[in-house]
Amino acid sequence: MTEMVALPIATPSARVSLLHRIVRNPAGLVSLGFLLVVVVVAIAGPLLAPHDPNLASLQLILATPSFEHPLGADSAGRDVLSRLLAATQVSIAAALIALVVALVFGVVGGLLAGYYGGWFDNVSSWLTALLMALPGVVILLAARAVMGPSVWLSMVVFGVLLAPAFFRLVYAAVVAVKDELYVDAARVSGLSDASIIGRHILSVVRAPVIIQSAIVMGIAIAIQSGLEFLGLGDPSVPTWGGMLNDGFANIYREPLLMLWPSLAIGLTCMALVLLANAARDELERVGRRKRRGRAQSAPAPATAAAPVIAHDDDHRSERRVGEIVLEVRDLRVGYDQTDGSVTEVVHGIGLTVRRGEVHGLIGESGSGKTQTAFAVLGLLPQGGRVLDGVIRFGGRDLVGLPEREVQRLRGRRMAYIPQEPMSNLDPAFTIGSQLTEPMRIVLGIPRREARERALALLERVGIPNPVRTFAAYPHEISGGMAQRVLIAGAVSCDPELLIADEPTTALDVTVQAEVLELLRDLQEERQMGLLLVTHNFGVVADLCDRVSVMQEGRIVETGPVRAIFERAENSYTKALLAAILEDGPARPPLSPRTEAVE
Repeated sequence: MTEMVALPIATPSARVSLLHRIVRNPAGLVSLGFLLVVVVVAIAGPLLAPHDPNLASLQLILATPSFEHPLGADSAGRDVLSRLLAATQVSIAAALIALVVALVFGVVGGLLAGYYGGWFDNVSSWLTALLMALPGVVILLAARAVMGPSVWLSMVVFGVLLAPAFFRLVYAAVVAVKDELYVDAARVSGLSDASIIGRHILSVVRAPVIIQSAIVMGIAIAIQSGLEFLGLGDPSVPTWGGMLNDGFANIYREPLLMLWPSLAIGLTCMALVLLANAARDELERVGRRKRRGRAQSAPAPATAAAPVIAHDDDHRSERRVGEIVLEVRDLRVGYDQTDGSVTEVVHGIGLTVRRGEVHGLIGESGSGKTQTAFAVLGLLPQGGRVLDGVIRFGGRDLVGLPEREVQRLRGRRMAYIPQEPMSNLDPAFTIGSQLTEPMRIVLGIPRREARERALALLERVGIPNPVRTFAAYPHEISGGMAQRVLIAGAVSCDPELLIADEPTTALDVTVQAEVLELLRDLQEERQMGLLLVTHNFGVVADLCDRVSVMQEGRIVETGPVRAIFERAENSYTKALLAAILEDGPARPPLSPRTEAVE
């Protein structure tokens, strides 16, 4: 699990509204400004029009632009500017009707069908398929023949035809998340289905619906204008499409008549798409993933921290005198925030791992252990980056190394064991294929040799029937066997450094002991350096030679395991040791007052 810790140096500012974030986006600002102008014109256009948009004049037929008529006059002698202002109101309102109808039927139907399933899912999916099979233009022409040349009724019908675009999008997203653990937790906590859908499910489809709304709005404007251009609308109602029709009919006599409605349609559709993209980017932004390297401008210096308490080696740790495999110095890791600040989660730590040594990295959740491990592997989550420091592996500083070079090291010279075995195996492939593929790619060995190595590794890690497990899928094995498979995969390419991120967290107690013994045996056999991330001092005592204690992104105490257990000096380390239940005093009997309260 990715750990985040709050920083004394970067206090996040108050949450910035979506509107403010869009305004800071250049494309969002320009498109928003243009659409605001369009909205103002759509609302107040008839009031701003200098002339009656339907007033015809024989003297003004195809008149050129003048002071009284800035955009000229059309084929009926009507003022083009007045008609353009009035047409904006009609065209935008008609497109909004189609969008609202599509949203109501598509989003609501997709939410209900995806969440509840059953007969409603079957019926709505059948109706969606039926609507998608119908030819839209033919349906609109038939609706016009039945209901007359009403732009409003045509857009209602068109909105129904557009609803499947939202339905399928929302349905797929809801089905993907309705069985997630956080949704189950919301059910268990007593939230109603309406609250779960509105609070937890709807937020998942929000960004896709926004961008889809822009596309649908643009399509609605284009189709409505197209129908009017074909002469299928009400000629008494000014619309962009009707003006385009009139301009096209007189394109050789007055070409400018084509320009104004074309600009209105094109620029409005472009602004909608740009605004939707800007809104989507801001909603989903977690910070761009930057290249692994030092920050160009580091954040403000952290507050002064207490010096690290370092204990001298004892006879056990002195035996581990192999070459240094991993050296970390002054490592700082941070995450870019949307307001431009950097939240630092690891503050200048240092540690070393020697060949044949097990170095434990211990601390409570949120102390920065996993962030340190991910920084070493070059696998920091989105937005995370190394701000400063040195990560020296095999004589090379990994900070600033091109990503391709780091990829060559992962799997071949350094390996990783995650804490969730079942979620780290692809359910679509067999165990064997997931074990042999890395060996074939990294080591360049043929398929047959990779299979033999995989079977031997499965047998070495204690799998009872290697051949059967090799052909099995992840759902056909237990959690303990899955963890053994991941361990086999991690050591399959003979790495020099193995990073294990709480490898026994999701396992039963008896299986934990077996996995820890297996790790120790493999580490001694292959003389790997092992960096063990854990929050369990029992695991540290059983497996580690050295240990570093992390608190709030800093290492507060480090040294041999025996020295930490017997002569811990830091108050945080003492608190962690005091939390161990084994060999602790029994809980005293409850007082009468406490019993009464309970």
